[in-house]
Amino acid sequence: MKLAHLLGASAALVLIAGCADYGATFYGPGPMADVEYDGYYDGAYGTIYDGYWGDNGFYYRTSQNDRYRRADATHFRHDSAPGYNHVHGMAHAASRSGDHHPG
Repeated sequence: MKLAHLLGASAALVLIAGCADYGATFYGPGPMADVEYDGYYDGAYGTIYDGYWGDNGFYYRTSQNDRYRRADATHFRHDSAPGYNHVHGMAHAASRSGDHHPG
């Protein structure tokens, strides 16, 4: 009986560990050309340098030399909501190396 409990507890730990967030970051290639962005942001990532709307969400950078990171779906929106501030700007075309702002 103790073995069954031990096996059950071990299986539960394995399942819970599979749900752990290891902080995976998904990078975007950056826009092919300069593009304006417009939306609403809750400030979760601090001050952003620029960003763009991609096919699967908003990508942002915190500095000119940063890589574009895909934002969590809850921090940027197309419509206003309580706790979100309007953001508007220009995302600059990425170098074709894919990760950094040119020059």
